[in-house]
Amino acid sequence: MSDNIENIDENEVAPEVQKVDQSKLMKEKNVDAVSKKQVAMKVLVQIGLYAFLTIMALIVLFPFYWMLMSSVKTINEYNAVVPTLWPHQFRWETYKVAFERVDFGRVFLNTCFVGIVSTILSLIITVLSAYAFARFDFKGKNILFAAMLATMMIPGELFTITNYITVVSWFNWDNTFTALIVPFLVSVFYIYLLRQNFMQIPNELYLAAKVDGTSDLKYLWKVMIPLSAPTLISITILKMMGSWNSYVWPNLVNNDKAYWLMTVALRAADWGEGSNVDFPAQMAAVVLVTIPLFLVFLFFRKYIMRGVSRSGIKG
Repeated sequence: MSDNIENIDENEVAPEVQKVDQSKLMKEKNVDAVSKKQVAMKVLVQIGLYAFLTIMALIVLFPFYWMLMSSVKTINEYNAVVPTLWPHQFRWETYKVAFERVDFGRVFLNTCFVGIVSTILSLIITVLSAYAFARFDFKGKNILFAAMLATMMIPGELFTITNYITVVSWFNWDNTFTALIVPFLVSVFYIYLLRQNFMQIPNELYLAAKVDGTSDLKYLWKVMIPLSAPTLISITILKMMGSWNSYVWPNLVNNDKAYWLMTVALRAADWGEGSNVDFPAQMAAVVLVTIPLFLVFLFFRKYIMRGVSRSGIKG
């Protein structure tokens, strides 16, 4: 009797077990199918993403490639109806011609002098201003800071006329290095950037330093500046690059060749006229001007990214 009951129970349970097993197998198959689809979609997305980035990189890099290749072409090859992507004959003397026509040595020293002096003075003003807005409490601080930020909404070109009248008509600074340095010492963007970074430093450090008798300037020098080094490096690099690339203002206030900067000398150099324009030499001069900026960005790009990202964490 017991044997019959066991046989009945096994016969009754077996189909249910089989159904459960089949459902599990179906679910596993569905999961495997979904996972394979996800993997396939992920691979397709990655391929599409890298293809898009490759195309965009080629579009961005092609002008630089064309500039480099054009700088070592002959004039006849450059003016050919069918352009060549690789020079038939390399003409390296174009760099010597460009160096002489631009007077590269003198304008390089002028540009470095203006860039270094303006960067140092701008850093001093930026650090002191950002420190005041981040740590000190005084009447009208928020209103003043908001007014400064509002000036960022105004295009810089609109200040050109007023700056020109102030510098040339009032102070007679035309054809001087002073006219190239002073008008752009204050940057609201740099002050905002550094102020945001200063505000991330815990206030307890400031209070502890004051208890120990540390002055505000000493606290700034010993604590704030070392902790904000990435942002300061970013500001230094961006300021130097801005001074190096500036053209409109230096061309406006300086007519004396002794005070020309790199961009002005490059534009004013004699490259020929009409069909006799020496475009390869002009391209070689552009390469000489571009290489320092390219090297600066190549070696310091991580500091620029780190400084900007750290300054945007806390408002």
